[in-house]
Amino acid sequence: MTPANSTSPTGHRFGRPPLLAAESSIAPRTFSGSQAFQPVPPANGPYPYRMDLASVIGADATAAITQTGSITFHLMGDTGGVAHPAPQKIVAAKLDADLPDPAFLYLAGDCIYYNGELIQYSDQFYEPYVNYPSPIFAVPGNHDGDPLPGATTLDGFLANFCTPTPQVPSQGQATGRSTMTQPNVYWTLTAPFVTIIGLYSNVPQHGQLDDTQVSWLHAELAAAAADTAVIVAMHHPPVSSDSYHGGSQYMYDLLDAARAQTGRTPDLILGGHVHNYQRFTRTITSDQGDWQVPYLVTGNGGYWHLHTMATDAKAAALPWVLPGHADVQLDAWVDDRHGFMRMTASPGQVSAQFFTVPRPQEPWSNPVAVADGFTLDLTTHQVTTVAPPPAPA
Repeated sequence: MTPANSTSPTGHRFGRPPLLAAESSIAPRTFSGSQAFQPVPPANGPYPYRMDLASVIGADATAAITQTGSITFHLMGDTGGVAHPAPQKIVAAKLDADLPDPAFLYLAGDCIYYNGELIQYSDQFYEPYVNYPSPIFAVPGNHDGDPLPGATTLDGFLANFCTPTPQVPSQGQATGRSTMTQPNVYWTLTAPFVTIIGLYSNVPQHGQLDDTQVSWLHAELAAAAADTAVIVAMHHPPVSSDSYHGGSQYMYDLLDAARAQTGRTPDLILGGHVHNYQRFTRTITSDQGDWQVPYLVTGNGGYWHLHTMATDAKAAALPWVLPGHADVQLDAWVDDRHGFMRMTASPGQVSAQFFTVPRPQEPWSNPVAVADGFTLDLTTHQVTTVAPPPAPA
């Protein structure tokens, strides 16, 4: 529960105390009149809202990925470079230089600040990623879906990520990048070695899904290919030990209900919303043994305002078991730099590295640094932390 602002006898209100991880890492929902649930717009494609990577990059390129035996792609969230665009520009430049041919970039929401405005897509999307050589997919965040007065929810997102056919929009003319043809604001990406089920967790703090999307989630989780890594992506993270937003018990419980309904446990959970990087491991005990699931927060992809970790989390030795949640531990975090994640999925393993980038006041030519890494064995479902290399002397 978000703590209340302090109030003086005269009715003046001052700051609220920062959240503690012990109380808010998996917190109940809070409601605000300025964060109202927005009706989900009609889908752009047919149910069950799946899009195969081959429909975007072509059959030959997809076959080439399959032949290599693995797929490598980028992940991050909260990218919009409004007000102070330098962090987004730095992250984008380092993404361009990271791989010669990534399969795609996947954004975990809040692509455009502050209200997903169509007019902002040129500066906050097309220009920063003008050189990114691959598709960019996304699910919307609360800022993408919270409309200004007189506008309709997700207008900008639909016009740039969910068009019937690819087209170069007016806001992207200078770059030549076409719109994406995602079938819905919640949808499933199928690709060699990985399936990403993308949820739209809407506008209210800690997220909210309607019954239609919940039913769809259950169906897609049950239908996901058994021989691929299954990632469930959303904007509001189920777990977060930051001092500003905290994690969402609503999303946490919703995923548990989906597991119980379908008998299928996702291999990895991806969120944004909190403007830093965090990695948790949740251990789910069953008759088949302990099943470890990484829960990631990747919300420092470009928006300028970073969120610090809660003081009790910052002081803890890692790995840190969350108070009150013996099955969840915090393994790694970065709250003072922006960055991005590179992930590789193969038939037996998922491996990932999180890279930090130079701060705006540092030389932008400085190299990226590996801040965290892990592997997930898809056979034993055990997570292994890969220590980052030592910093240069």
